Amino acid sequence: MATYAIGDVQGCYDELQALLTQIKFKSDRDCLWFCGDLVNRGPKSLETLRYIRALGDNAITVLGNHDLHLLATAYDHKKPGKKDTLNALLEAADAPDLLNWLRHRKLMHHDDTLNINLLHAGIHPKWSIDKARQLAREVEQVLQGEHHLNYYKHMYGDKPFNWDDKLSGWSRYRFITNIFTRLRYCDADGKPALSAKGAPGSQAENLYPWYEVPGRVSINDPIIFGHWSTLPHAGRLCINNTWAIDSGCLWGGALTAMRIDERPFVYTRLDCPGAQKPPEKYLKKSSRKKNPRKKDSRKKQAKKK
Repeated sequence: MATYAIGDVQGCYDELQALLTQIKFKSDRDCLWFCGDLVNRGPKSLETLRYIRALGDNAITVLGNHDLHLLATAYDHKKPGKKDTLNALLEAADAPDLLNWLRHRKLMHHDDTLNINLLHAGIHPKWSIDKARQLAREVEQVLQGEHHLNYYKHMYGDKPFNWDDKLSGWSRYRFITNIFTRLRYCDADGKPALSAKGAPGSQAENLYPWYEVPGRVSINDPIIFGHWSTLPHAGRLCINNTWAIDSGCLWGGALTAMRIDERPFVYTRLDCPGAQKPPEKYLKKSSRKKNPRKKDSRKKQAKKK
């Protein structure tokens, strides 16, 4: 039996099937770990969700921000955004069953045997693994309980900006949700910078990728995450006991499978055509081409003055 961690699929069902063929996946024997964002932006969210749900215990999935957005759109009767590709899923006859299954997924998965943790985006640098699991469970209980409809009404937003054990109610749940599903950068004290989405090198000087914050409590605990397709060498990046496996299938990068039941981990990548072009704001600033003529013209104007 083999166990593979899979990067963000985001509705790229055909690419997922091609990758599983490449690694010779057997659904009655092998296990897949999905790091979240199963749906949205890609063309076949419905097929993706149906397939992964049908795998039963042979698939482990944690929730990503796009998965939560789907739940909020469906249960809170929100109109899908302009870039969303969720209509076919929302209109499917089996949508209620699929959505109910999805909201019973975890924010964080821990495997004692493999000693590996799986989450979508990140972990607060001041949280231990045990504390993170406890906090994830708090939100999971709300999502899986009778008050989940209220959760979607309070889920969106960047506040509060700082963690405090005394946080309560929807502010507490929102902060926990943002850490697990949206985090990329934070400062040395763990204050998230949720609007910073580019590759390392594009952030403000006081910000760190969450896995590089000095003194991170969970540094000795293996963590697999997705969410951040603009990381250098995304899909093969290993820093400080963390493995980033979102290699940007949606944007024309690759879909990555990482075998995790053996050490060292073995990567398999499938090059993808891309269902969308990446937003300019996601690109590293230093990668933008400068216009030499514009620079020369400024020099000439300065000399005239």
